[in-house]
Amino acid sequence: MPAIDAPSAASRPTLETAALVVAAGRGSRAGSGDAPKQYRLVGGMPVLRRTLLALSSAPSIDAIQVVIHRDDMPLYEACVAGLSLRCSLHPPVVGGDTRQQSVLAGLRALGPHAPRRVLIHDAARPFVTRAVIEATVEALAAGEAGVIAALPVVDTLKRAQGDGAGDMHIAETVDRTPLRAAQTPQGFRFATILDAHERAAREGASELTDDAAVAQWAGETVGFVAGDPANVKITTAEDLMQADRKLTLEDWAARGDIRTASAYDVHAFEPGDHVMLGGIEIAHGKALKGHSDADVVLHALTDALLATLCDGDIGHHFPPSDPAWHKASSDRFLAFAAERVRARDGAIAHLDTTIVCEEPKIGPHREAMRARIAEICAVPLSRVSVKATTSERLGFTGRGEGIAALASATVRLPFSPDDTA
Repeated sequence: MPAIDAPSAASRPTLETAALVVAAGRGSRAGSGDAPKQYRLVGGMPVLRRTLLALSSAPSIDAIQVVIHRDDMPLYEACVAGLSLRCSLHPPVVGGDTRQQSVLAGLRALGPHAPRRVLIHDAARPFVTRAVIEATVEALAAGEAGVIAALPVVDTLKRAQGDGAGDMHIAETVDRTPLRAAQTPQGFRFATILDAHERAAREGASELTDDAAVAQWAGETVGFVAGDPANVKITTAEDLMQADRKLTLEDWAARGDIRTASAYDVHAFEPGDHVMLGGIEIAHGKALKGHSDADVVLHALTDALLATLCDGDIGHHFPPSDPAWHKASSDRFLAFAAERVRARDGAIAHLDTTIVCEEPKIGPHREAMRARIAEICAVPLSRVSVKATTSERLGFTGRGEGIAALASATVRLPFSPDDTA
């Protein structure tokens, strides 16, 4: 991969505060996967993307510099594609074999921009809060040369003694009062931490575990600000699963307005050689008559979804008098309704349909219909149900004159102030 040059300083103003995100690690403890942990998905979004959004949410951050592994440029580009941040995002730079080397590469990349302060943050801490970020910046603005987010140690600590092979016992209880669990961001005057890292590199001090240790090695005093228990570092595969579960539960809890609606549609037969049902073409001795492709299943589902939003019906949005919808594929209607739900920051919880007909037989096509409906609505297959029944030879469906479909949809929406009016 070609080298990634540091950004030019030409025509760029001096920065007050920059964030340096260390994302060059391999994350081996996160288990085997298709990507390092910083690019793995939590809550449907890459960890690194969440981290960048969290940092950008703080008004004090003017720019972000990411340090990546030399092999990760395609992953990084996919991760930030379409990302809109409040602050500027500098082009990434390649890190080294150790965290110290990666941080130094990022600091050197920021050098031409001459920020007054820099906050160094782990890419694998996507839940950092605005309050922690702002507290770190405020402490630096008040005169601290360096400051880190940290939490008091709450567990009782024991110092072990033994051979390390299982024959261990308690040697003493450690006083936890002065102990703190370090988090990131770790904030510093930019010139101070850059000089400390440069000196450590020149003098071979390569075993320092974090940037506060580098600053202390260089003779600087580093203070504390209150961390946040939610600001966890994703390290293991279990951490990834826990983070994903947490975000999923928070997402659903935020959409507490649960709505269910039902709909019904029917189309008569006409001459033809196939029917469209549930987005699937099924060979048959007749076709369904309609202005569009007459997919009775997708039409009923479209109406059910629109009804959950109190947003009219399929005829309102796609009037049969409009030639634009002549022979149109009904997946366009259902996709439109699903997008209307997402536009309200909603989520589709469940879709169900019952097809009423004597023929064709639905059973052989049921799973293909479920898969197609799930694809159109961008929901998991487990949230789509397709059933079929006959009318015992009664009525128009029993006489083979057409097909009917009943549908229901359940969506979750955020509560709106208008909902309490």
